[in-house]
Amino acid sequence: MLLSGRVLRDVVAGRITVLFRRWASPQARAGARVETPEGVVGVGAVTRVDPAAIGEEEARRAGFSGAAGLRSSLARHGSGPVYRVEVAYLGPVAAEAEPVVLSRGERAELDRRLARWDVSAPRGPWTRVLLGALVGRAGVRPAELAGELGRPVSRVKSDLWRLRELGLVEPVAGGVRLSARGSGYLGG
Repeated sequence: MLLSGRVLRDVVAGRITVLFRRWASPQARAGARVETPEGVVGVGAVTRVDPAAIGEEEARRAGFSGAAGLRSSLARHGSGPVYRVEVAYLGPVAAEAEPVVLSRGERAELDRRLARWDVSAPRGPWTRVLLGALVGRAGVRPAELAGELGRPVSRVKSDLWRLRELGLVEPVAGGVRLSARGSGYLGG
C-alpha cells in the first residue's frame, strides 16, 4: 500500500486515520504493518464500501474537507470497487533484528526445500543467488534485483514471494530485505 508524502505525514500526526482506495481486489490486509520512511503504519479493518455512503466525518478522517471532495478524488482514480482502510502510526521502524539461530532440523528443512526449487528450475540454481543479492540491503526493489540478475521482474517477484513464505525475506518500505531468519540461514 503506497502513501504519498502528504498522506503519510498526516497519518504519522494522527490527522488521517482512514483511507479510501479503488482496487480491483484489496491490496492491504488487516493486521499488516507497513514500513515507511516515516515509521511503521498499521493497517486495521479493510472493507469494501459504497462511495455514496461515505459520510462527512469519515471524509475528514481521510484528510478531506468533505465527502464531496473525497468522492471527486475517487472518481478521478478509476471505476473499480472502493475500499475503506483503517490506518494508525505505530512508531519508528525497529532496528534490523539479530540473525535467528536455526536448529539443525530447521536448517535441514530449508536446505531440502531450496534444493528442490533449485533442481526443478530450468534456469538452474537461483535461491542462494537471490538471497545473496539481498545481503546488507534493506528496501531493494524487485525491479532493481531483476536488472542486476538479468531476469524478468515478474519472475523475481514470484521467487521473492516463495522465499517470503519460508520466512527468509520480508517486505519493507519500497521493497524487500533479508529477514532475521534469512540472515541466520545464510550465516550458519
